[in-house]
Amino acid sequence: MRRTPPTIVPGTFERAAAAAGFQLDHGQRAVADRLAAATLRGGGGVYLWGPVGRGKTWLMDTFRGGLVGRSTRRVHFHEFFRQLHRLTHELGIERALASLLGDCDVLFFDEFHVHDVGDGALLTRLVQLLGDRGVALVVTSNYPPDGLLPNPLFHDWFLPTIAELTSRLDVIELAGDRDYRLGERTRGGFASGRYLPDADALDVPHPHERTAVGLDAGRAITARAVRGELVWFDFDDLCERPTSAQDYLGLVAIHRRWVVSGVPSIGRATPDGVQRFCTLVDVLHDRDASLTVVGSDWRTPDRTHVDGGDPEAVPDLARARSRLALLR
Repeated sequence: MRRTPPTIVPGTFERAAAAAGFQLDHGQRAVADRLAAATLRGGGGVYLWGPVGRGKTWLMDTFRGGLVGRSTRRVHFHEFFRQLHRLTHELGIERALASLLGDCDVLFFDEFHVHDVGDGALLTRLVQLLGDRGVALVVTSNYPPDGLLPNPLFHDWFLPTIAELTSRLDVIELAGDRDYRLGERTRGGFASGRYLPDADALDVPHPHERTAVGLDAGRAITARAVRGELVWFDFDDLCERPTSAQDYLGLVAIHRRWVVSGVPSIGRATPDGVQRFCTLVDVLHDRDASLTVVGSDWRTPDRTHVDGGDPEAVPDLARARSRLALLR
């Protein structure tokens, strides 16, 4: 019986880990073996999921770097859907997806998740189009396929897409007890920011510095100050109003240093406010922009609730906490 040849050169992951100064743990090594044998033909691929900070993105990027003779594209959830929403409005869904995919035959999708029914509808069309084109899909996610679009009002509607993902992709779980981000010592970019109980150590904006900052679709939001590449917001203005990942992506293209002050205890924020803050952390971490947080520390659980829901139940909070732990 002929064995399926490996997708990448044997030893790719071990050499990459050695070059980065670490050794693969047991779980990472098992995933590396599965990736090396993954089928990327005929619209197949991999769904790699597990808790935050276990090395999923590193494994995916190393896998991509080891592929030879394949046209690949790597996208991040928030930026991809920002472009997809915009292009769908201009071109329609089919032409928008064709424009974003180009001629790639393997699409790498980092931080795959679906919480919004609008994104779910676009994702359904994306999965269908990838299958029609025979494009392979490799994703990382903090959620198993059955955990996508968890809102009980819409989850059943999304089940056919979940079934297509699980039938086409090799679902691999990367477990492990250690969050490796907690041991990182890098202080550049995102991790150069701070977590402060108050603003005494900062140059606090004067009231006359308050200014309106433009968002998408002609909207605006109030900032406490804009000082070149630095932008300073109060939590209520930024997260307790209907802002979105698209807004944060537009702003971080201009402002590489962020301060968010007036952060309440998590039990005093609304669930929507918590989700928006988690999305902001995602965007700034992905863009490696500096974030300084002033106020209550969300890195540990707070079981006090507000009327209307438990902020601790926000789906992306665990990932945000892992990233906030990088701040000084």
